[in-house]
Amino acid sequence: MKNCIWFRNDLRIADNASLIKACQGESVIAVYFFDPRHYAMGDFGFKKTEKYRGRFLIETMTELKDNLENLNIPLYVFMDTPENVFPDLVQKYDIKTIYLQKEWTREETHILDALVANLPAATKFVETYDQFLFHPEDIPFEQFSDIPKVYTHFRKICEKNAEVRAVIDSPKPMPTQNLKDNTTEIPNLNALGLDNFETDSRTAFPFKGGEQQALQRVQGYFWNTEKLASYKKTRNGLIGTDYSSKLSAWLANGSISPRTVYREVKDFEKQVNKNDSTYWLIFELIWRDYFKYVSLKHGSKIFQIGGILEKEYSWDNSDKAKDN
Repeated sequence: MKNCIWFRNDLRIADNASLIKACQGESVIAVYFFDPRHYAMGDFGFKKTEKYRGRFLIETMTELKDNLENLNIPLYVFMDTPENVFPDLVQKYDIKTIYLQKEWTREETHILDALVANLPAATKFVETYDQFLFHPEDIPFEQFSDIPKVYTHFRKICEKNAEVRAVIDSPKPMPTQNLKDNTTEIPNLNALGLDNFETDSRTAFPFKGGEQQALQRVQGYFWNTEKLASYKKTRNGLIGTDYSSKLSAWLANGSISPRTVYREVKDFEKQVNKNDSTYWLIFELIWRDYFKYVSLKHGSKIFQIGGILEKEYSWDNSDKAKDN
């Protein structure tokens, strides 16, 4: 079986369920798209992706490509839309199944729908929820509509009745013949229409993108400095690199999984210290889950003016706003 893994917001090789599944076939290729829609000027006068996030993503993809090559998996990178590229790719490599992380918000589903319409009906898609701390199959709610309205209720119920799944190891390397010739390249900032820049020496986020970089941050913040033990006291600070974990950027694009962070916290609690601060990082990971589940429950309402409460809000009742 000839498989393809389509990387989206799961840019890692460790604890990646889609990658494990894709590697069960006789051959596998990996694909990533720098979608031009993410770098074009939008209707409101700004781009969805600007230079800081752009460089972080380029660094992430550079690491991912190297990591996949160590597994004898080629990563094909395109500056185009999936629906434009995939039809030729499926035909050229006789791809039967495309593995990908399950996404449910509006733009992601529209892109997938457009792709499905452009591919042969026999092409199989295998989507996997892989961005949660508590997996959707493990939470004690029969359906997403049962997600509580209040975070505290959600947290307490999950903490009592749900288990965090074990971290999955990286897959074993594919046969060397799987590493096909690959002439695609990861673009630079200029190619994406973004400006180059120098990192300001005063920044509180001097970090780079990538799976190894995320793991190095965990090593530094948890184990080398043991700053995790004071996280709750310092997490709202603004100056310096160590007032908080800074893991959100890597979690956002899937360079590290929340399960990996959770397991590291648990190891830290066993070996170094267990206190309010160590729990509070897990507390924040559950908050992250909750907002994702809220979006699963309410769909596009989270982007609408009336919001998930479907209220009519008056936007012209501020004298200050009127004067401006």
